[in-house]
Amino acid sequence: MGTFSSFPFLATVTLLSGTLLLSNAAGRRIAEPLARPLEEISSGLDGWKAVEDKRLDARVLKSLTPTNYLSRTYSRGKSQLDLFIAYYSQQRAGESMHSPKHCLPGAGWEIWRHDSAMVPVNGHAGEVNKYSIQNAGNRMLMFYWYQSINRIVASEYVGKVLLARDTLLTGRTGGSIVRITVPDKPAAEQEAVDFTIKLIPEVQRCLVSNTAMAPK
Repeated sequence: MGTFSSFPFLATVTLLSGTLLLSNAAGRRIAEPLARPLEEISSGLDGWKAVEDKRLDARVLKSLTPTNYLSRTYSRGKSQLDLFIAYYSQQRAGESMHSPKHCLPGAGWEIWRHDSAMVPVNGHAGEVNKYSIQNAGNRMLMFYWYQSINRIVASEYVGKVLLARDTLLTGRTGGSIVRITVPDKPAAEQEAVDFTIKLIPEVQRCLVSNTAMAPK
């Protein structure tokens, strides 16, 4: 009788078992409706005033397939800030929302610097993505993160791991991607951070009422 290494065998069994568990758990995923529509996010945040809510065209909606979304432009003095949120009441383990770092190049934007920023969230420091992007000489600063009922995540890979855990433990996989974009100028980062601090609890109120949230 031939011999075989126990490690590859055990790894294969573990992988197959995990796949089976995730497959069974996926069948009991629970849709999580929003507590409030995203449109109820305040039209005035940190001195910024909403000036336009935009509708996505059919092609983009077919690609994103969100349960609910908000695409809004804010203005403060001569500056403008664009906000986009896409919410999904159910997600599948192993899949992820459309990451800006994959979508931007296809739209003609170059990511010339990617970094992160820390923002206070309920007394904790939460990490969000910070990208410097440009298109035809037009430079912008973009912040984005993944926000669900009880956490904020910057990394899409960490998000996938936590999504798999949620699928197994609770079947609740609702979540959103939140993105803000401002012209890249000397004060842009602080403006974006200040807006983010005000925005996060607004998004949280749409996800669920009176739920504590800690960054992961």
